[in-house]
Amino acid sequence: MDPASDTSSVSPAFDSPAEVAKRLAEVNYLAEPNIATTVFLADRLGKPLLVEGPAGVGKTELAKAVAAVTDAELIRLQCYEGLDEARALYEWNYSKQLLRIQAAGSDATWERTHDDIFTDEYLLARPLLRAIRRDDPTVLLIDETDKADIEIEGLLLEVLSDFQITIPELGTVRAARRPFVVLTSNATRELSEALKRRCLYLHLDYPTRDRERDIVLAQVPGIDAALVDRLVEVVATLRTLELKKTPSIAETVDWARTLLALGTSTMDEAAIESSLGVVLKHRSDQLRAAKELGLPGAGR
Repeated sequence: MDPASDTSSVSPAFDSPAEVAKRLAEVNYLAEPNIATTVFLADRLGKPLLVEGPAGVGKTELAKAVAAVTDAELIRLQCYEGLDEARALYEWNYSKQLLRIQAAGSDATWERTHDDIFTDEYLLARPLLRAIRRDDPTVLLIDETDKADIEIEGLLLEVLSDFQITIPELGTVRAARRPFVVLTSNATRELSEALKRRCLYLHLDYPTRDRERDIVLAQVPGIDAALVDRLVEVVATLRTLELKKTPSIAETVDWARTLLALGTSTMDEAAIESSLGVVLKHRSDQLRAAKELGLPGAGR
C-alpha cells in the first residue's frame, strides 16, 4: 500500500470530540463544540483543515494548540505575495554545488558530477518537504493561504491530495506519516474550489462575550472577574466600530495582562485611555474609539 494513502497505519490522536475539547483546554485553548468536532474529524479522516475567518480570532493558535497537545512539531509555512516553490518546497544549495563542481576538476565527467551534486546533501528542504519527510508527529501550518499567489494553490494540490512531493532529480517523496495540516485564511480572496474540496472547513469568528471572558480568565491568572467583564464589554464595543484594525482575542488578553501589571482594579475612563494603545494601533482608530467611549481625549 502507498504510505501516502494509508491513514490507518498511525493511531488517531483523539478518541472523541469531547477529548479534543478537554485536551485543548489544558493548553488554554477553549474550543467550542464545532471546533472540537472538526479537529476530531480532520485527525480521524486524515484530511487537511481549512480554517477561515477575520484576523485575530484564533486560527493560528488552534494549530499551535493541536501541536502542543499531540506532542507534535509545528512546521509553519507563512504565505505572502510572491511566495514561490523554492521557498515552499525545496531548493538546491547552488553555492555548495558549485564548490563541489570546482573541486571535481576538469577531468570529472558531467554525468558523475551531476549524480554527486543532486543528492540529499545539497538539498535545502523548505516547510512542505520537511513536513512530508518527517516520521514523527507533525502539524503543518500553512498560514494566511489567501495572501499567496493563486499559483501556489496548484503546488498545494499535489501535497494535500497525495501527501507526496516530486523532485525531478531524486524522484517522488511520499509521506510515511501524514502530518496534521491546518490552512488558515483571512478570506481576503476566494480560494479555489479544488483546494477546498481536499479540506474540511471551519469558520471562526470573534467569540461571544462569555466565551472571551472565559478565555481571558484562563490565560490571565489572578485577574479580577469583574474587571474582565468590563474589559470584554469595551472590546465588544470597539469591534462594532469601523476600524482599520479590529482588536483580536490575543490583544484582549494582552490588555488584561496590562491592566493586571498596572494594578488597575476598575476599568474607568482613565484606565482605558492610558492603555488603549495595547489594542488599537492606529491613531484614527484611537480617536474614533475615544469619541465612542466618551473618553476625555476624544477631542485631541
